[in-house]
Amino acid sequence: MWSHTSRVAALALAVGALACSDRPPGTAPDAGRGPDVIATATTPELLARSLALALGDPAFRAHVKGELDRSPYREHKLPFQRFLTAGPGGGGALATMARRTGIATADLARAADRAIPLEMYLPVPEHRRTWTGDAHVLVATAVADHDPPVAFDVQGNRRLLDPERPPATPVIAVVPVETDFATTPAAITCLSCGFWPPLPPPSPPAPGLYLTKAHFVDDFEGWLKGGPEFEVHILGQKGQTDSLSDYQCAGEKQPAPYYFDQDALDWSGSVLLFSKVQLDAYNAAHPGQNIRVFVIEDDDTACEIKADRNLLNDAIKAIDGAYKAITAGNDSSSWAQKTFKRASAFQKLWAALASLINTNDELVGNAVEDVVVGISHPGYNWVVKGQNNATNGWISLTMK
Repeated sequence: MWSHTSRVAALALAVGALACSDRPPGTAPDAGRGPDVIATATTPELLARSLALALGDPAFRAHVKGELDRSPYREHKLPFQRFLTAGPGGGGALATMARRTGIATADLARAADRAIPLEMYLPVPEHRRTWTGDAHVLVATAVADHDPPVAFDVQGNRRLLDPERPPATPVIAVVPVETDFATTPAAITCLSCGFWPPLPPPSPPAPGLYLTKAHFVDDFEGWLKGGPEFEVHILGQKGQTDSLSDYQCAGEKQPAPYYFDQDALDWSGSVLLFSKVQLDAYNAAHPGQNIRVFVIEDDDTACEIKADRNLLNDAIKAIDGAYKAITAGNDSSSWAQKTFKRASAFQKLWAALASLINTNDELVGNAVEDVVVGISHPGYNWVVKGQNNATNGWISLTMK
């Protein structure tokens, strides 16, 4: 049996082997670094390489393929740390990875425990369709979106991948968690199968501001992170200050009627962004103020804007400057017509801090009514303007 010193030495040797092939001179790990530093600094690569080496075992590949295929979550994702300890007796995957890597199971388990929460899946749809469970597969990881993914084959060879274009070889990603694994997704109900007694008619939509259509020019997501997670946030005055606060979010992890799941460039449907009750309460508490409709692509905690505040504030400043701050909106309904129309924006500062652990959210942009922008798109009435006043999409907003 190995001593603790021997196990730490083996772990450090494995980590060093990961880093040397693509690391510029002078950036090798410092001698004498303890296991805590090793685990926190390089664990995603160590775990990705361990998984890749384990995939050299045909039985283990079949197990991984089966677990991914059976996953009920979006894009057939699996919670990585939970996967390691699942199976008969617990820890079957972890033991195989440790054996193939040459690291003691206990040390690899500690490394996994100290890592940020990770998920595993095949992020490229074509890879999910074509990978049969054979050895022609890579395991890749990256912490920040659009970073060059670090990949390993089943022999443990390390390579860097293009962050913008996936390779032809199927890739299993081991990346920071974006999925809520706390609950199992509800089963899809067959709406045309018929029920007795008949299901009651759906409740009428709550009055408020709705998004009914959206198109974005990019998914704002690196291919290793899979499909986009677009969210729509309602920003308004924070207290009585000149700063902004996040009042409501519509996204894929929100309950109805704020559930919004757009995983492609185009979407249509009906999702509540801000109820009439919320809007009336806001207007009463903030007379003369208006709300911004702001879109992000989420890379971190769901429905929490975690972005570089300087970038966000610069983006808002550029958009407001281009359109004389007519970059907000409010309920302009009359007895004859319900409508959400352009209004002046007064709050320009976002004070929240960016995430210090996971990747930052992508700023898709601030919605500006098309008549203000001077450009219209059939079927849409607001244009999403991003950093440097770039047009990143267009959406349809309406009061119901």
